[in-house]
Amino acid sequence: MQQTVSANVAVPIRTECPPGACVCERERLDAPGADRRILMLTREEEKKLVARIEAVSSYEQLRKLEVRMHELLGITLRIAPGANEVRTVRGFQIELGDLPGLCRKTRQAIPAAVRRCLDQHPDIAYAILDAHDLFADPSRPRP
Repeated sequence: MQQTVSANVAVPIRTECPPGACVCERERLDAPGADRRILMLTREEEKKLVARIEAVSSYEQLRKLEVRMHELLGITLRIAPGANEVRTVRGFQIELGDLPGLCRKTRQAIPAAVRRCLDQHPDIAYAILDAHDLFADPSRPRP
């Protein structure tokens, strides 16, 4: 299925999930003025996104990818240390913001890809912890 953005450009959109199989609330995107960018994340594009997340090798790359996901698709990715101890990457809270049209499978695939990335690159996990002041130097003045 394709949606025409202008007279010359056709943008592929994600096919609908079977009724009752997903909680994406896609029908909310039919309202006038609704942000329909998420529909550009087709199944093929989702696979590319997951592969790109897994290929991230630095904290800066991860942050840039978060910004690009928000700019292009409207997806808000939040990665933070959990309320309890962080002994493994399972201790991180990896959440996607509430977004109509975001498929249930995508809501599972993106955090799983981030966890695999953190497993492969512990330095990124340490940078996330440091960004949340868990490794802060007590002698360093706080802003």
